[in-house]
Amino acid sequence: MVLISERPAEAADRAVPGHWEGDLIIGRGGRSAIGTLVDRQTRLTSLLELPEGRAAAQVRAALARRIRTLPAQLCRALTWDQGREMAEHVRFTVESGVPVYFCDPHSPWQRATNENTNGLLRQYFPTGSDLSRLRQAHLDAVARELNGRPRRTLDWRTPAEAFAEVATSA
Repeated sequence: MVLISERPAEAADRAVPGHWEGDLIIGRGGRSAIGTLVDRQTRLTSLLELPEGRAAAQVRAALARRIRTLPAQLCRALTWDQGREMAEHVRFTVESGVPVYFCDPHSPWQRATNENTNGLLRQYFPTGSDLSRLRQAHLDAVARELNGRPRRTLDWRTPAEAFAEVATSA
């Protein structure tokens, strides 16, 4: 496990796109979950359906599938907490080419972009929701809506606009 202190400085200062933060939103009774990915610079959000559960193999497979849909130059690193769902992080890195960095224990502020995004997502998926019924098409629609909201931190551009700019120049 490589700790966040080893992550490149360009990720910390948000100077370069392609440094992602990830997490799970857990549903009712801990029996269901969806994955969240957020680009640190542009705040672009991607949601992952986890119909087979939130075990490490399922999370790794869903993350790898999603990362492969992005331009390689916009997949520089992934930061995650130390949850068991990332037990297959080495295999994920081999499959995707994306190194994984882990936050210090009990330090959610080290993934502040993702924590903020998960808070926004609770407007769509309140605590106690059964997330097992959600399909990827619905998650994509929620992500599109969230990525279409202007953000003060992006000079009132949307995450979709900010990501499109960096994807075009990359």
